[in-house]
Amino acid sequence: MNIPAIDLMTALRSGHSTSPRLTWYGPDSERVELSGRVLDNWVAKTSNLLQDELDAGPGTRLRLDLPAHWKSMIWALAAWQLGMEVILDGDDAELLATSEPTQAGDGFDAVIAVPLPALAMRWPGELPAGVIDYAAEVRSHGDVFMAHNDPDPGQPAVRRSGGTAVRHADLLDGFAAGHEGGARLLVKAADGLEAALANALGVWRNDGSVVLVHGDVELTDKLLAAERIDGD
Repeated sequence: MNIPAIDLMTALRSGHSTSPRLTWYGPDSERVELSGRVLDNWVAKTSNLLQDELDAGPGTRLRLDLPAHWKSMIWALAAWQLGMEVILDGDDAELLATSEPTQAGDGFDAVIAVPLPALAMRWPGELPAGVIDYAAEVRSHGDVFMAHNDPDPGQPAVRRSGGTAVRHADLLDGFAAGHEGGARLLVKAADGLEAALANALGVWRNDGSVVLVHGDVELTDKLLAAERIDGD
């Protein structure tokens, strides 16, 4: 049985690979656009960091303590590509990816600090001892990912905020939201990471694209028209 997330990444990098797949609007006029090829590149690098530096693999649990953001999308896809379980609520996990490393609790095998500004080359300021700087480390990893171990479709892929688990085999049918083919979908970051991931998966599986917008960004008619958003 195939792993839907792996099939999805194959589709993103092979079909219309230069077309926008994920566009982010953040504070301070920040705009980031990732084509299918560039999105796959970021996901591959992050998967390689997880596998090669943190010994992550099928069944490893990753807590995403991140807001809805283009980098949190990268982290989730990278984890699913490895066959890991993404935890959206609670601290019962081996690894923690967080934008607030100074508030990280104990009990994780590793903590990874994820700076949110697009141009950040390293974490701004001092990090607690032992915390990994994602921005500084990820660029050194390979652009192509090859798993050391085959993921298990029967293992959990994501644990929702209410505690319900969805298997890898069911990720696109049991977790992804339903969207029409080729949609250019507005996703509001203020609705939370779980909703953003579900909507993005639902759009990408049907050859569409996502415009993810931070809550502080005004949704003007000009923005909606420029991005050719199908509806809000």
